[in-house]
Amino acid sequence: MFFRQVRIGLGGRPFEILKFRTMTVNDDSHTQWSVDQDDRVTAVGRFLRPSHLDELPQLINVLRGEMSLVGPRPERPHFVEQFSAEVDGYEHRHRVPVGITGWAQVNGYWGDSSIERRVRLDNRYIENWSMWRDLVITLRTIPTLLGRRR
Repeated sequence: MFFRQVRIGLGGRPFEILKFRTMTVNDDSHTQWSVDQDDRVTAVGRFLRPSHLDELPQLINVLRGEMSLVGPRPERPHFVEQFSAEVDGYEHRHRVPVGITGWAQVNGYWGDSSIERRVRLDNRYIENWSMWRDLVITLRTIPTLLGRRR
């Protein structure tokens, strides 16, 4: 039912993220990138993933103080190491709490999309943070929960 996976949060510290399981159990989930039309996605996952409802358990991570509602999305340690070496400014994303949704996500950058563009949007969000922007991001996230893509 629940899927636990190590992700990197504020200050580069690892934590265990919670999600509903939407893919078959596999040994390479820590290093394999999930893409659209992934054959590992379960029948339930085909419903939960597009709506992002599989991320609902992350509210527990928020209550624990490991995540925020809004912020850069957390990534797995393998990819944090890889992207930090390949993408300028990637590590700067860890200067604020990671979030369930973020500026990159509401602008269409999640899943198998440009890491460079996500990093630019995440760092722009951090540099221009405001409560108003967090509210806008939260409101722009709602259509996704209703089954419409961001």
